[in-house]
Amino acid sequence: MNKQLQEDLSSLEKIMQLVSRQGLDYLKQIDERYTVANGAAAPLGSLPEKGLGTIETLQQFNNRWEPLMVASSGPRYWGFVTGGTTPAAIAGDWLTPIYDQNTQAIKGDGDISAAIELETVHLLQELLELPDDFLGGFVTGATMSNFTCLAVARQWLGQQLGSDIAKEGITKPLPVLTATPHSSSVKSLALLGFGSNNITAVKTIEGNREAMDMAALEAQIRQLNGQPFILISSAGTVNTVDFDDFNAIAALKKQYPFWWHIDAAFGGFAILSETHKHLLQGWEQADSITVDGHKWLNVPYENAVYFIKRAHRLLQVSTFQNSNAPYLGDPLEQFNYLNLLPENSRRLKALPAWFTLNAYGREGYRYIIENSIKLARDFGAFIESCPQLQLLAPVRLNTVCFSLSGAAGDAKKVAAFLSALNKTGEVFMTQTQYKEQAGIRAAFVNFRTTEKDIERVKTSILRLLTAGTH
Repeated sequence: MNKQLQEDLSSLEKIMQLVSRQGLDYLKQIDERYTVANGAAAPLGSLPEKGLGTIETLQQFNNRWEPLMVASSGPRYWGFVTGGTTPAAIAGDWLTPIYDQNTQAIKGDGDISAAIELETVHLLQELLELPDDFLGGFVTGATMSNFTCLAVARQWLGQQLGSDIAKEGITKPLPVLTATPHSSSVKSLALLGFGSNNITAVKTIEGNREAMDMAALEAQIRQLNGQPFILISSAGTVNTVDFDDFNAIAALKKQYPFWWHIDAAFGGFAILSETHKHLLQGWEQADSITVDGHKWLNVPYENAVYFIKRAHRLLQVSTFQNSNAPYLGDPLEQFNYLNLLPENSRRLKALPAWFTLNAYGREGYRYIIENSIKLARDFGAFIESCPQLQLLAPVRLNTVCFSLSGAAGDAKKVAAFLSALNKTGEVFMTQTQYKEQAGIRAAFVNFRTTEKDIERVKTSILRLLTAGTH
């Protein structure tokens, strides 16, 4: 055996102890760690000929890269709707590469990791109050979840038009209607050959809304003269967390032929809030749903779920089956995840979610959701109380969209203020554009965030405003 490999195997216990100690030290001081990189990237390294061994490589990492790691799973990282990582999720994620299972088949002579995934999907369905008539699976993120759902939607649409798109390809433009889609849905449509320029935009409700206007939607549907189409709706838009009217869409689905997809990457978890669950009434009637675990579920990145109605399983298999790989068995005879989603081989992504769902249950996640909503409301109230700031939209759930008073049309001014704020290392927020106004987004999804964090950020904002940094 290679010398370094042999030495590392002999020192495995010490290596694990060092990494564990370092991880614990990081988590203990995450509240005080910078939310942005505090320094420049290290010079580009070169590949060693003989290798350094793990312990020396760990030291190299600590010298060059570790000080630049930001607290993206910390309590004041409010950009990109990024959750933290619960202790239970960390435990599950650390065990995932140790067992290193390939999550494929539920039957046959392979491992049983797919059984863990199926159980985790069932736990999520219970948490989200979705019926068992959905089949779910884990993918890397909301982008791949949207891609998976829309790929099956494409196959359904082809079937309605008399073609097998997975085998024959797209031969003519296919209709897609949406109002305020996430960029990952648009990207998925581009990758799937629909063409992002071929999306039909549905008018949104008048006023400070991002949800689609149902009358405008039905008028556009009628213009299709009975042609089947795909509808993408939102359970929580990025800027203002607006929700489409799912009961109204469900009623339209009884009259017109379309595949209904809901992007509920983070908004789906509003089902756990008694004061907000009404926003999701009727969502269980959709054909497919996207849910992203690294957001409000507070599990590590590369953890999202698709839900597709079991009634579409044959379409799902015809979309993703490995038809030219006889060694993988008949895709219709046994449950193989490799025939139900894009990847053939996957790590056991479900394990962190399985751990955290069992560790904290419905009560624990209800606390996380309701706490995030309360903190967003409190921060929104602060924005409203500050004469130099303005809300660009009501705080509907867990995201606050705001700007500088009178400067929403000045993107450079808003960007300069946000840059100065982020550079304090106290908080990280992202710039956005809402109804042609330059804005700032603060998204609350991390289980660690408390009122003390809100106060710290308020202090930083007021200090910058007082100093005239805008």
